[in-house]
Amino acid sequence: MTTVEPEHQAVARIPSLAEIEDAARSLAGVIEHTPTQNSQHLSEVMGVPVSLKLENLQRTGSFKVRGATYRLSHLTAEERARGVVAASAGNHAQGVALAARELGISATIYMPLGVPVPKLLATRGYGAEVVLQGDTVAEPLRLAAEHAERTGAILIHPFDHRDIVIGQATLGLEVMDDVPDVETIVVGVGGGGLIAGVAAAAKARAKAEGREVRIIGVQAENAAPMPVSLEAGHPVEITTKPTIADGILVARPGEIPFETIREYVDEVVTVSDDDIARAVLALLERAKVVVEPAGAVGVAAMMAGKVHSQGPTAAILSGGNIDPLLLQRIMSHGLAASGRYMTIRIPLPDRPGQLVMVSQVIAGAGGNVIEVLHTRHGQGLQVSEVNLQISVELRGAEHRELVLQALRDAGFTPEVLPD
Repeated sequence: MTTVEPEHQAVARIPSLAEIEDAARSLAGVIEHTPTQNSQHLSEVMGVPVSLKLENLQRTGSFKVRGATYRLSHLTAEERARGVVAASAGNHAQGVALAARELGISATIYMPLGVPVPKLLATRGYGAEVVLQGDTVAEPLRLAAEHAERTGAILIHPFDHRDIVIGQATLGLEVMDDVPDVETIVVGVGGGGLIAGVAAAAKARAKAEGREVRIIGVQAENAAPMPVSLEAGHPVEITTKPTIADGILVARPGEIPFETIREYVDEVVTVSDDDIARAVLALLERAKVVVEPAGAVGVAAMMAGKVHSQGPTAAILSGGNIDPLLLQRIMSHGLAASGRYMTIRIPLPDRPGQLVMVSQVIAGAGGNVIEVLHTRHGQGLQVSEVNLQISVELRGAEHRELVLQALRDAGFTPEVLPD
């Protein structure tokens, strides 16, 4: 028995406003209408009013529950009895697991061995059977497809299905309701399901109101197949590199969402991991919200000067499921990328008073020493030398250079270490 989903049936690919509004009504008892808040900091950066759509506060911690619930709710009784299967490193897994529990459907989720523990525990907590196998999500995807073929379970794709796009589109309606005068909406892009849905909803609503709205997509530069695909006119598979934004690490856009993206998305830009780390840190400090890297790429693009808007702008914070240990690393990386933290290594002669001298120079330049490692062991050290590794809190990039120059002027040779 085949379980290939009907992604490529001859139906209208781009959802209508009526379909999306009907989906919003059907999901009202399952999903939350997440809050939207103004961002003074980003408004100053952009020069226009900026709002943040806090979808990181959605049930399961991301937008994925919208599409998953809508998709599963359209299964026939016979299909529900066969159960569902999915593969994911986190957010899609949780969305499918919760949707299946709410609808009384058995769910099996394949996840890679290195999946963050909070996401694993949450998926199991929603009642799904979890199978851990493979080092990357590619292996679970293969296994999920084999499971569907073997058992007859329905394979729930994370983005390449029309019902998934329609479910995600309900988020676009909420943005239009929450920010009635919005002119630009910034959305992270992975496989394309979210931005396709948001674009379809926002463009249709704006047209009905006799106005226009711009949709800007953002991808991590290490996993950015969308610009290449748009240029080619069809989905193109690329070779990706590691990125902290693992939630949007996709090598090839989906066929179904791509049609809507090509029709309705005005621009797609890319951001670096440093940009993303700075955005996660800024959201934590300025907005007091915890957002996963993939959910912060819209803000990263704004802060990096990649988004230009003439009027009210909204950024969708699409998820907040971040491992605390990763958050700790990203905070350190974000501080370093912002010039507010650095670790330096300085070779010193092995005699009394050297550590005091270094500390005095840093203090005199306004730096705050927060950690020190003093060792006589290290490659290349002479018998009469020691290595000083020192971490310093700073006020920004200019202050960082001031501290380094003060050390050089005092006769030291500081080497900045990677964070």
